[in-house]
Amino acid sequence: MSMFKIFNVSGSAVSAQTQRLNVVASNLANADTVAGPDRQAYKARQVVFSTTPMGEVGTAGVNVSQITEDNSPGRRVHDPKHPQADTEGYVTYSNVNAVEEMVNMLSASRSYQNNVEVMNTAKTLLNKTLQMGQGG
Repeated sequence: MSMFKIFNVSGSAVSAQTQRLNVVASNLANADTVAGPDRQAYKARQVVFSTTPMGEVGTAGVNVSQITEDNSPGRRVHDPKHPQADTEGYVTYSNVNAVEEMVNMLSASRSYQNNVEVMNTAKTLLNKTLQMGQGG
């Protein structure tokens, strides 16, 4: 594998993890939102990754193939005084689990950092190779 392919592979992972972090941020921002006038609450979203070939045989990167919605029911809280309460006095909140989203955020952040470190190491190796070629 060419040293330059490393940047393509790690770059694809960094891009995918950036999208994952954006989805996590959206989920966390809507964790405590209630259903609107249409009685539909925000639904948590999840990123689905897939492998994508990167030229040479055996060289693969990652991309986001789709972003799915979690169709599990939202959290229902009995609060008849809430302006968004239904006829039974229940308010429907989003189905976002903040703890799961924090775990997703940590995982995505670490993966992002690891791939940046791979690119930094490859850059250092390329610089060392160039220095060897200069005789210094």
